[in-house]
Amino acid sequence: MSKNYYEILGIDKKANKEEVKKAFRKLAHKYHPDKKDGDEEKFKEINEAYSVLSDDKKRAEYDSYGRVFSNGTGTGQGKGGPFEWNFGDFDFGGANGQNFEGFDIGDIFGDFFGGGRQRSNRGRDISIDIEINFKESIFGVQRKVLIQRTIKCADCSGNGAKKGTEMTTCDQCNGQGSVREVKKSFIGSFSVNRSCEKCLGKGKIPKEKCSACFGIGIVKKQQEIKIDIPAGIQNGEMIRMSEEGEAVAEGRAGDLYIKIHVKNDSRFHRDGDTLSTVLNIKLSDALLGGEYDVETLDGQIKVKIPENITFGEILRVKGKGVPIDKTRRGDLHIKVNIILPKKLSRKAKKAIEELKQEGV
Repeated sequence: MSKNYYEILGIDKKANKEEVKKAFRKLAHKYHPDKKDGDEEKFKEINEAYSVLSDDKKRAEYDSYGRVFSNGTGTGQGKGGPFEWNFGDFDFGGANGQNFEGFDIGDIFGDFFGGGRQRSNRGRDISIDIEINFKESIFGVQRKVLIQRTIKCADCSGNGAKKGTEMTTCDQCNGQGSVREVKKSFIGSFSVNRSCEKCLGKGKIPKEKCSACFGIGIVKKQQEIKIDIPAGIQNGEMIRMSEEGEAVAEGRAGDLYIKIHVKNDSRFHRDGDTLSTVLNIKLSDALLGGEYDVETLDGQIKVKIPENITFGEILRVKGKGVPIDKTRRGDLHIKVNIILPKKLSRKAKKAIEELKQEGV
């Protein structure tokens, strides 16, 4: 079960960034492991909640899907493996006289957990929503959507160089693709590796930049994407299209996530592989039997009503439900609803009186 980050921080879902930060500082101070009543696990959980709710993209993904798809999940897991916490290095208003309210732990921890300006070799994921009708959810459908996203530049194939030009070693990072930056914080000085901003982490720069992407290797473009929505999909399900998200110049594109919203149909109800509908019949047909036209998702069919059928009885039609696989389908259940006449003619009343006399 996914964690409720709002409950962990004790805030409302509508809380703004300042309220999120304030709640985090208060709880982190309370549960810090170096304190007498501190709780290391609780402290980690609080930081995890803050790392998600303080980031606009991660918070939007968490609010929509109950989880985070973008880089980092706030779980204390960096690119190099689990971060080893050394709580002895923390001073929360102790002997050094430092005030916990004066800094933002999340901003510093972001450097360890893939935050800041660190570039990734994987593009960002994209999330969209699509609404389909009930019949399309049962049989599947193909949809086309226009998405504005970054793609690799076609002119330079993503290397940022003008065709035919040479690539030279970046003079800023010496061909390493990254530079070491020293940061100062309440826990002292520490260094982090940053992707080189001049060569974008490649280690090489072109003598002449590509005119289409200005040397970046990617361009923003609107593209039409075909989405095959499978048969039997249910409301709220997600479809993942690998590498259909944002592209990066050097690396793999992110993924595209599509959340499906299925419109309700007043005629049908779904329960697993079974479809259900209601058929209104006359009292006389309930007693004597009859034949009715019934609308299904495959079209109209004729259904025989047996004699003496009772109210609420279920008639089963095989193979008219939800597809199970390419060769099998569930059933259609037809619930019988007997409509009683509001008015009776003299002749009808007499006939019913005769039935009454016979004990019917």
